[in-house]
Amino acid sequence: MMLRAVLKYALAWSIPLCFFLGWKLGGVFSWLTLIYAFGVLPFLEFLIPPQKENLPESLRDEWIRRYLFRGILHLAAITQFAAWIFFLYHIQQDGLTWSEWLGHVVGMGIMCGVFAINVAHELGHHTQRFDTIVARMLLATSLYMHFFIEHNRGHHRDVGTPQDADTARMHEGVYRFWFRSLVQGYRVSWDIVAKERRRKGKAVWSITSEWFLYWFIELALFGAIGWMFSLSVLYAAIGAAVFGIMLLETVNYIEHYGLMRSKVSAFRYTDVEPWHSWNSDHAIGRAVLFELSRHSDHHWKPSKPYQVLDTMDDAAMLPAGYPAMMLLSLIPPLWFRVMNPRVLKIQRADDTAHGKA
Repeated sequence: MMLRAVLKYALAWSIPLCFFLGWKLGGVFSWLTLIYAFGVLPFLEFLIPPQKENLPESLRDEWIRRYLFRGILHLAAITQFAAWIFFLYHIQQDGLTWSEWLGHVVGMGIMCGVFAINVAHELGHHTQRFDTIVARMLLATSLYMHFFIEHNRGHHRDVGTPQDADTARMHEGVYRFWFRSLVQGYRVSWDIVAKERRRKGKAVWSITSEWFLYWFIELALFGAIGWMFSLSVLYAAIGAAVFGIMLLETVNYIEHYGLMRSKVSAFRYTDVEPWHSWNSDHAIGRAVLFELSRHSDHHWKPSKPYQVLDTMDDAAMLPAGYPAMMLLSLIPPLWFRVMNPRVLKIQRADDTAHGKA
């Protein structure tokens, strides 16, 4: 069973395989990573039914103890760093057309979204110091180190409330959400660090602040890229990072769209429940995204490793896998038509559960 799981998560490496094949073949294949991630994968998920099985209780402790599953994440981090360095060296090569250049930037952006930010998200919840350091390094390649603060110490506390940058409001389109989430995410991360430093009697405006330190690392890293390579390479690296950020924010959009927690007093909301996250049990998306789509269980216990996340009977379920829903979100009228009735149904059930009906 463990071997089958390892082979399943190996499917994630189909993304870097497409990335490197795109470079090898060139031409229209420069767009291979995008075509595969948002063309082939949604089609395969349409053909393959969701798989709702959970890991047997008898295997859980062993799977948590095994380094194998952490090792898969470490290998993913190495893959991201290797792809990113390869990209920096080759994106400046002579003879690339504008279409090829843009296709490779988008391909690197998908790597940043899947192998940098997503893997950093998982490692960032681990208790091992090495894993959290690797998580920060991965986020640096996508210019999104503040995510380590905002997500771990903001989103998981405030999910489903107006204070959360990552919870999309009902009737809020994805393009509006992108802007609000980006701005609010930086503000929330600043507020978190500022409050922590005031509580400890430390200066808020200081280079020793975690918030400023992350900014300095990103500026130094990308400044070094411009100095060591060229401005065109710097623009390509920034473009890839921005595309990866947009992928993350689109995932954030579909994960909590419209699922708001009720306020039970002036100072408290209802507890986070499984129906406050949108989930998908489609096997391919689960494997490629390291079980990110079993999102309710992740919010139930954020420190729970990806390999033992469960599907939950009362979780909010999406009508399709994450890749397909990300595409659907880009057409807001169609998204609203599909998702708003589902949100209203969950809201009615939530009101009933909390005695409001």
